[in-house]
Amino acid sequence: MSAETCKTIVLIGALDTKGEEYAFVKELIENRGHKVLTVNFGVLGSSTHMKPDIEAEDIAQAGNETLQSLRSKNDRGHAMAVMSRGAAVLIRRLFDDRQFDGVLGMGGTGSTSVISAAMRNLPVGVPKVLVSTIACGDTKPIVGTRDIVLLPSVVDVAGLNRISLQIFSEAAGAIVGMVETKVEPSSDQKPLITVSMFGNTTPCVDRCREILTGKGYEVLVFHCTGTGGKTMEDLVEDKLITAVLDITTTEWADELYGGAFAAGRNRLEAPGKVGIPHIIVPGCVDMVTYGPRETVPEKYNDRHLYIWNAFVTCMRTNPEENREMGRIFAEKANNARGPVAFLVPLKGFSILDSEGNEFWWPEADRAFLETIKDNVRADIPVEEVDCNINDPKFAERAVDMLLKLLERRD
Repeated sequence: MSAETCKTIVLIGALDTKGEEYAFVKELIENRGHKVLTVNFGVLGSSTHMKPDIEAEDIAQAGNETLQSLRSKNDRGHAMAVMSRGAAVLIRRLFDDRQFDGVLGMGGTGSTSVISAAMRNLPVGVPKVLVSTIACGDTKPIVGTRDIVLLPSVVDVAGLNRISLQIFSEAAGAIVGMVETKVEPSSDQKPLITVSMFGNTTPCVDRCREILTGKGYEVLVFHCTGTGGKTMEDLVEDKLITAVLDITTTEWADELYGGAFAAGRNRLEAPGKVGIPHIIVPGCVDMVTYGPRETVPEKYNDRHLYIWNAFVTCMRTNPEENREMGRIFAEKANNARGPVAFLVPLKGFSILDSEGNEFWWPEADRAFLETIKDNVRADIPVEEVDCNINDPKFAERAVDMLLKLLERRD
């Protein structure tokens, strides 16, 4: 294999207790013609199966503590927190110095917490494979907003047996295949615009995407399922995005009222921090989204509920809840360093919130709009459009406003 095609793969793990397993994977990768950089974060000691390239002491110091201190405290939870912090710092430093092309880790709950912290601190596009005993159920804390490939270990990462040999071999094959795959950059690097979407705002977003694409922009659409909004804003903070057309801001309803798709208290902040144009639309703030009907909190049993499908139940927000969201939206916009504007449809914020449909409640929508107008900075436009959010003329106006903000910025 030529120097150009030979890649370097980081193997990061608790090599003091998992040395045998990592030595097996290391040999598989090297047999495929690639280099391996081993990183040990095991607090107990080093590996008897290999000499790590980077030892746990370096990880601990990157986490602002010493290995001796961690051992003397004998607090596993504290040690994992320090090593997670240190691994994130050190692995990112190695990546920034172009020391590796992909990363692979294996382990149980403790190792998964450290390995995933390191992986989450790497950009999207860097190959990441994690073999974990908890690669099932709710994996949000592990993956976050990054492209981490999770492979269930099936059995514990504890020794070599007929099952673990198969899983570890698959993991080695996966990371090798990923680093060997060359993605040619487009010769036409168009400016990136992100748009937030929900099923209830799909017609609007489709029209926005069509117009923007026709005007020479590349459009990234994010499904507002909590992770979608977080991912979009992470990419904004990575300074990869030119502007944000926030058609669907429903994640704030879930954040406040216990829905399934909360994106955190920082939602709506990233464009303002970076200083890029941001159009804010109250798409689907007329609803809080829960899972199946039985997951709706008992205190909301007397509320207007709509079963969207077997997995999703929507609750109509009321005027008081919309006023609370209006205050928060205005506060986020007021703190923005870049150009920001509100665009509000007067005939409903979603498909369900249209005349004759389940969530049609103009007074509740008006409560949101009036609260925005009462609390937003005088220099921030708040424009009203006399149509439903999914009417073509609303999408056309949203794109027009965004392009004008881009012109102002230039």
